Amino acid sequence: MERASECCRGSVPLVLSGNQHCQSLERKMTLQRACERGDGQNLVTEDVTVVEGDVATISCRVKNSDDSVIQLLNPNRQTIYFRDFRPLKDSRFQLVNFSNSELRVSLTNVSISDEGRYFCQLYTDPPQEIYTTITVLVPPRNLVIDIQKEIAVEGEEIELNCTAMASRPATTIRWFKGNKELTGKSEVEQWSDMYTVTSQLLLKVGREDDGVPVICLVDHPAVKDLQTQRYLEVMYKPQVRVSQNYPVQGLTREGEPLELSCAAFGKPQPTDMRWLRVDDEMPQHVVVSGSNLLISNLNKTDNGTYRCEASNAVGKSHADYMLFVYDTTATTEPAVHGFTHLPNSAEELDYGDLSDSRAGEEGAIRSVDHAVVGGVVAVVVFAMLCLLIILGRYFARHKGTYFTHEAKGADDAADADTAIINAEGGQNNSEEKKEYFI
Repeated sequence: MERASECCRGSVPLVLSGNQHCQSLERKMTLQRACERGDGQNLVTEDVTVVEGDVATISCRVKNSDDSVIQLLNPNRQTIYFRDFRPLKDSRFQLVNFSNSELRVSLTNVSISDEGRYFCQLYTDPPQEIYTTITVLVPPRNLVIDIQKEIAVEGEEIELNCTAMASRPATTIRWFKGNKELTGKSEVEQWSDMYTVTSQLLLKVGREDDGVPVICLVDHPAVKDLQTQRYLEVMYKPQVRVSQNYPVQGLTREGEPLELSCAAFGKPQPTDMRWLRVDDEMPQHVVVSGSNLLISNLNKTDNGTYRCEASNAVGKSHADYMLFVYDTTATTEPAVHGFTHLPNSAEELDYGDLSDSRAGEEGAIRSVDHAVVGGVVAVVVFAMLCLLIILGRYFARHKGTYFTHEAKGADDAADADTAIINAEGGQNNSEEKKEYFI
């Protein structure tokens, strides 16, 4: 910040040898009148901010110079330079430039003890004085991350602490996990003129965090890009995937072979892997060799869910294959095949799985097949019911006793011959006899 001379400050001691006295009252009045007029020369300087150990440059400049004498004093008001002469026996102060309009001095290897106000004085009538402030910044001495557990298990919450020691001013600590910024809780301790900042981070880790760096980054005006990091090491349950080696594509038909393979990844690497059939015994003709399962001759009794289980020191996981054996005449290609992976816990569901991308959809296809078959059966049953109702109504309407004209008069006859003779019209009218069906 540029600062102009403050001439209206009362008496201004001019320090040459340290023995001069304050100005007289008349001198003060002259100074006041000059300030009121606003004429004369003006001193200009700027504040200086420097990192400890670096070089600070102090500049006393004069506007409208008339060759008046310039001198520079330290915070103890000892003369550092009078014109181009250095009375102070401190070789860290070196003359950079001297002219009638500027006195510029450098201070090397700046330390905290050099901080304070430095005064520029101009021998005018009245004399002028301004000050510049040197501020010394101290970067953190050490930046350390302390982690509560070197090896964590998925689902655990771990504590990390990052400490930035002996800085000035106090640092601001930021946390990152990979490229994602996290929020920590900071505490500041002050001793003397220095500050120590400790930031605490609580982090719940998952399998996806294994090998991910946690970064502690410092924001401080004395340093750029100061950071340290620790890589997370997380143990997690196996991730299991079942693959169909044969048939590569298409249906699993009767009489054809089926080969499945199981792969498991975990930390530590799974040591125990086995095949089983869910809710039923494994068929005797099924051959299990290590991580592979082989059925050389499929039949419909093989239908079911086959599971590959893997375990390590953290836990156990599995992936399922749902087998449906089609007829040898089946030609329709399924949209997906029978892979599925069932999570053993809610956490495992959050982390996902490495099962085949088509996992778990075979059941939906079978549901669709069953729905179609059920619909067809329902339509057939309904049609049969309708047919039975129609036939029943038909027979009900045609049920009863039928009479012909030949039977007229037969009720009063004593025997069959008489009934024929007494029939209306007798034999002579036989050609007129007709039958009527209602």
